[in-house]
Amino acid sequence: MNVAEVKALADQVRGEIGKAIVGQQDTIDLLLTALFARGHVLLEGPPGVAKTYLAQCFARTLGLDFGRIQFTPDLMPADIIGSNVFNFQTSAFSLTEGPLFCELLLADEINRTPPKTQAALLEAMQERRVTIDGKSRPLSDRFMVVATQNPLEQQGTYPLPEAQLDRFLFKQTMAYPSREEERIIVAQYGMQSGHSDPVERGVKMVASAKQLSAAHAAVAGIRLTDEIVGYVLDLVRSTRETPDLSSGASPRSAAQLALAARSRAALDGRDYVIPDDVKALALPALRHRVILSPAAEIDGRRPDQIIQSLVDLAAAPR
Repeated sequence: MNVAEVKALADQVRGEIGKAIVGQQDTIDLLLTALFARGHVLLEGPPGVAKTYLAQCFARTLGLDFGRIQFTPDLMPADIIGSNVFNFQTSAFSLTEGPLFCELLLADEINRTPPKTQAALLEAMQERRVTIDGKSRPLSDRFMVVATQNPLEQQGTYPLPEAQLDRFLFKQTMAYPSREEERIIVAQYGMQSGHSDPVERGVKMVASAKQLSAAHAAVAGIRLTDEIVGYVLDLVRSTRETPDLSSGASPRSAAQLALAARSRAALDGRDYVIPDDVKALALPALRHRVILSPAAEIDGRRPDQIIQSLVDLAAAPR
């Protein structure tokens, strides 16, 4: 598969998702970028902006085995990864796999479970495997986590630790739709009762496992020049040097930003990365990996403002 075919495949996915989801084009593009970069996405937004439904439609169009976990305070790690259960009929232990054994996992309201349970995802998200009773079990090569959290209600929530946040390639902030988009939503769904199924909306599978593997190979072949590598390094390292941030982005974030830039280039039908690819992905790739300094917090500044200022100051290669 060449980059033109990757772009055509992405356009097909956008078209199918558009049958059920109104707007949210930026979020769909980030999901596609993360998919081809083998990354994970954290979606943050108020209730009712279709975070869960979007993940379901995304999995449907790509033919991915979909799994969902509703995170709650009493959820335990074994409820996620599974455990060995004694079978009285065979007098032996057998593995009962948890919902983590899928290809696209929706971690719904991930910040409502304690860090002990959140940590059950660390190995899976980084190494695509889980360890149960000392034995490692592989996950699918297409394994991807789409997590959601609600920024409005913080009572009874557990902020994600930095190590967990750093596993996510992107953090996307989903806003309310525009008035025209909301009018379309009300017209389409206002007379429907119950949950909407992507299949009922005509959403079809347009990609196979073989096509996704070929797309991953095509993204791996995208050219990344030394100048672009230096640009990514300068941008990420600047987050560690500014006094507005007490903690900057990690080396992992630099490597993932470069890979995501390759993926975005392929979605545009290019076999090379340009500075605009890095600029477009800097905010979603870095906003969750930095910590404000006390002075910046007192001034009411936000990570997005600081990262954008660093992007504006960084000298892009010509």
